[in-house]
Amino acid sequence: MAAPELTSLRSPRVVAARRLAKRAFRGKERRFIAEGPQAVREAVEHRGDAGPTLIELFATVEAAERYADIVAAARAAGAEVHTATDEVVAEISQTVTPQGLVGVCRFLDRPFESILASRPRLVAILAHVRDPGNAGTVLRCADAAGAEAVVLTDASVDLYNPKSVRASVGSLFHLPVAVGVPVEQAVRGLREAGARIVAADGAGERDLDTELDEGVLGRPTAWIFGNEAWGLPEETRALADAVVRVPIHGKAESLNLATAAAVCLYASARAQRASAGCRSVTST
Repeated sequence: MAAPELTSLRSPRVVAARRLAKRAFRGKERRFIAEGPQAVREAVEHRGDAGPTLIELFATVEAAERYADIVAAARAAGAEVHTATDEVVAEISQTVTPQGLVGVCRFLDRPFESILASRPRLVAILAHVRDPGNAGTVLRCADAAGAEAVVLTDASVDLYNPKSVRASVGSLFHLPVAVGVPVEQAVRGLREAGARIVAADGAGERDLDTELDEGVLGRPTAWIFGNEAWGLPEETRALADAVVRVPIHGKAESLNLATAAAVCLYASARAQRASAGCRSVTST
């Protein structure tokens, strides 16, 4: 077994990677951390306008052997690969139980204008989402439902927060994401691009069943999702063409943000694909 290349926690490379735990340094360097084999594999395969997304990979000796295919692909893509001690990788990692692979990646968000130019049919707008785990989970739901873009407004959490990246389970690398867009600009731009703006809110005047029955969800749609605790402020609700609630048929008091987002996005996905049928995610 080869000796690890990096053994010191004070190595300049280790210190530089560790600093990416802080938002200020992420923004300055325009780099973020992706952890674990799934995220690193997706990062290896992703390429942005500036080139390959994965810049650097730190791996324990055990992980380098276990995930030799990922390490080889990272090298082939031009990333700098370092084997390191368990302590070094744990120092860079943001998880309690590191999986032995930590990648340093370039930011991959896109200009909002490029999203508008594609005239997307299904978009998730995270208007006031403050919890990073929820943000990443909604992004994952949007990816699974076939959404063509996600927009995080300037009132939402940092896309590159380590918890957001982990919660997306690789979906961060799959679909276009714009960040820091004022909600008014997001709504105006997507409406001009042909989308109907629908706000998801537990106190909505319309319910999702009615939307489906009337066939309006088959149109290009941008869903606005709000804060985990207090929903959407009135001024944001007022921007929407409709404010829609997910009907509660049982005795549950409410749905959490990520669950409600999944239900809404899949309802739109089903309506938009109705004429062509749906592909089961479990089909082979």
